[in-house]
Amino acid sequence: MDKYHTLTWVQKIPVPIDAAWSFFSSPANLARITPPEMMFRITGGTVDENIYPGMIICYTLYPFMMLPIRWETEITVVKKPFYFEDCQKSGPYEHWHHRHYFREIDGGVEMTDFLQYRLPMDFFGELVNTLIVSRRLEEVFNYRRKRVEVILGSFQND
Repeated sequence: MDKYHTLTWVQKIPVPIDAAWSFFSSPANLARITPPEMMFRITGGTVDENIYPGMIICYTLYPFMMLPIRWETEITVVKKPFYFEDCQKSGPYEHWHHRHYFREIDGGVEMTDFLQYRLPMDFFGELVNTLIVSRRLEEVFNYRRKRVEVILGSFQND
């Protein structure tokens, strides 16, 4: 069973595209938009600079209960200031491919997160996705939406 799941989130942000890019292309800001109970911590990689193709970021987080997950992602494509993507090199997913798009609109930027993932263990992985993972991903990205509004502002025309 090769079941890929796709999720998409769209958010309008009232900042110029360069400001949005600057914020989202800094790995250090990921901790600022991750739910605090996940105890997200960068453990390796070149995180003090902006993303570039080939950049490796290693981190530990606790997405479910108190079970730590070690995760390593690679920034695979960067098209400043419009697009970048990251892929899991090692971690909890069999496949993880996350694309970040930025598009100038009146009054700011429209940001789209497009995620494609697959869990290991066939039927059991599908069950875990249905019961836990897909819901948790929605929670995480809804939290991100709220934190981005606090940090970068809320778009008034929504």
